[in-house]
Amino acid sequence: MMRLRSVLFIAVIFVVLGCDQQVQSQTQSKDSFRSESQVLPNIQDSIMEGRKTAITRAVERATPAVVSVNVIQTQRVQVNPYQDPFYDFFFGRQRANVMDREVQSMGSGFLISEDGYIVTNDHVAGGASKITIAFADGKTLPATLIGSDQGTDLALLKVESDQPFPHLTFELAEGPIVGEWSIALGNPFGLFEASDPTVTVGVVSATGRDLQPQDNRYYLDMIQTDASINRGNSGGPLLNAMGNVIGVNTAIFTESGGSVGIGFAVPAEKAVRVLEELRDNGFVDRAYFTGLRGRTLPALWAQQLGLAEAKGVVVENVDPGSPAEDAGFKPYDVILKVAGEDVDDQTEFVGRLFEYRPGDLVPMVVVREGKMIPINMKLGTQRE
Repeated sequence: MMRLRSVLFIAVIFVVLGCDQQVQSQTQSKDSFRSESQVLPNIQDSIMEGRKTAITRAVERATPAVVSVNVIQTQRVQVNPYQDPFYDFFFGRQRANVMDREVQSMGSGFLISEDGYIVTNDHVAGGASKITIAFADGKTLPATLIGSDQGTDLALLKVESDQPFPHLTFELAEGPIVGEWSIALGNPFGLFEASDPTVTVGVVSATGRDLQPQDNRYYLDMIQTDASINRGNSGGPLLNAMGNVIGVNTAIFTESGGSVGIGFAVPAEKAVRVLEELRDNGFVDRAYFTGLRGRTLPALWAQQLGLAEAKGVVVENVDPGSPAEDAGFKPYDVILKVAGEDVDDQTEFVGRLFEYRPGDLVPMVVVREGKMIPINMKLGTQRE
């Protein structure tokens, strides 16, 4: 009996010690958890730092300089007072009432100087009667149109403030690299006025792309990107991973009205030249004079001249004493290249000349009697 009691007593001691040990283990676990929780912020900081990439840093830098451009344009329209389909038939359009109406639209832009110069597109603000700029921090300011260039679809605005503005820098040291990251910022469809811009990311799909001219705008040597660009993004910046501006978002190819991953931007080098002229003069001087008279090469003429394709501009007349005559042009020369770029027709020829100013030397290649001949023509001016 005594032996049984001794065994039971020892068992109770082990049970009690075991319970104490278990409780002690739980306490240590809690202490260990607290210790890990103190280390957790450091881990989270590391993770957060790892989430930051060149793209996020570029966006963070650029966001304060990207703006929404709210535009009011005054348009003159003819109005049928009776909404009668036979009114024009009986009375003619010349008797229709003419009235002015205000049309509101919105695009994007970005600051390029601390004193408030803003870039956007001509088709956004070129015909504006009133412009309001909305910043990412919610502030709005009126803007003045300094100048606009329809040919390259660029416009320069100005806002005033006592404080310096955040601004972006154009990448001029190196051209865009096909395949590198491209970051488009702007306000698609005018949905988010006075807020942070929308960010879309892709790559530079191609450079030197030529589009068909529209409304006397010549989209030549454009940057192509698959970063999503929609209506309202026009005028916003296209950035590289360094956060520098490689282009001004300008146009998209679409069959639905929305982005299909084919967007185009005016390259930085071209944009800077035009914007400097707009800042200094308020316009781009294209009052050049060539003395050439010509047209798109007809197919029949191409056969007669022994050319395989009806491409180029055939010279029909050269004005005496003109830059064209001084350069050595002759009738029936066929202009095939301007500055190394192919010229398919007269429209493209005019577009190529839009890159030049009076006094510039323009290198060309013509076909004359079956031979390729280089010609350098110094553009004259129509201004006296």
